[in-house]
Amino acid sequence: MNFKKEINKDFYLRDTHVENIFINEYMPQAPGNYVKVYLFALMYADFDKNMTNETIAKHLGMEDEDVLKAWTYWEKLGVIRKHFIKPGDKFHYQVEFINLKGLVYGKKSKARKQDSKVPDRLKGLMDNKDIKKMYSRIEQITGRLFEGNEPMEILSWITDYNATPEMILYAYSYCVKKKGHSNHKYVAAVVKEWANQGLKTAEQIEDYLEEIDNRHYLYKRVLRALGLLRNATEEEKRIMDTWFDQMGFTIDRVLEACKKTTGISNPNINYINTVLKAWSSGNERTSSNKGETGSGYIARVMRYYEELRARHEAEAEERRAEVYKNIPRVREIEEETRNIGLQISKIMLSGTNDVKSKIKAMKARIDRLNAEKAFLMTENNFTIDYMDLTYDCPLCKDTGTLDTGGRCSCFAEKLKNIQKTD
Repeated sequence: MNFKKEINKDFYLRDTHVENIFINEYMPQAPGNYVKVYLFALMYADFDKNMTNETIAKHLGMEDEDVLKAWTYWEKLGVIRKHFIKPGDKFHYQVEFINLKGLVYGKKSKARKQDSKVPDRLKGLMDNKDIKKMYSRIEQITGRLFEGNEPMEILSWITDYNATPEMILYAYSYCVKKKGHSNHKYVAAVVKEWANQGLKTAEQIEDYLEEIDNRHYLYKRVLRALGLLRNATEEEKRIMDTWFDQMGFTIDRVLEACKKTTGISNPNINYINTVLKAWSSGNERTSSNKGETGSGYIARVMRYYEELRARHEAEAEERRAEVYKNIPRVREIEEETRNIGLQISKIMLSGTNDVKSKIKAMKARIDRLNAEKAFLMTENNFTIDYMDLTYDCPLCKDTGTLDTGGRCSCFAEKLKNIQKTD
């Protein structure tokens, strides 16, 4: 007598075994999409079916790049092992699911070897649950895996700067949302600055940022009143701080002083400082403000620039629509060029050995597309730069301010013309 069980050949009606160690130890800290990739592929592990990363991405409604990141994440934790089909091809490989009970309980010597690389001052933090949660939240905030020694450097912020996990999470969120940065070295500078200010909690940080933003707003108001479309230098900030903190002037009073620069060809913070110092000492007159009316000429010039730029942008959009209507292929070329640019960024993130050759081929494709676009434009009696944005003044691009931060020569000319008309 022998025994056997009926085998259901429809794998959708069968069960997938998931180790409890995975559920308890690995799943809570992992990004949700990475867990989806792991479980979906695990379902196919017992069947002889061809399953590519592209197919997984399609089934799960994800980008191909996110599936690649998921396998890199699990490989880093030792949960899976990659077996590459061709040496040097980082995109195509077989995935072996590791027995997690053996990983946790049967490889202590390897774990001790890895622990020896961790500095003694950081070892006590490695198994802290709050730290693990912090790591998971950081990866969710940044949308990427950790870079190199980033986890160790984050721990060093806690020991060196006396930073808290709450502060570090807020710093990553702040840098990503407000500054567009997720590089840990950039975040480290922010954490260090906040730590030097004695900040610990999110509430303290928010109060600090609100104060900074309010002062930044005042800086921008003053520079704009002077017709300068740039950020204040550190020295200019120091001078303006004395107006508000030491002399006790309101922003309205400072802007009134800015109006005294109407007849000056190159107004600056130092001149305003002279005026306010005189006012602070009780002397409302200076040798330079005689005959000045403060009638808002600068504001009128800045409005002129804004209207000029808006008109040029609308004209460029009309020209672009005209070209697309007459030569639909031009729109296709531009869309294909943008897509290739996205593919180049994706390949750069993949870390394959042949990145340079692939990027070179894609850039060559872009060059051919641009050549085709130029040919189509000229063949249809359009200049190559017909769709480009134009400027009345190419030096300042119709802003009145040069890249160096100084006034453009066209600003003084427009200011003079407006004064003549009054």
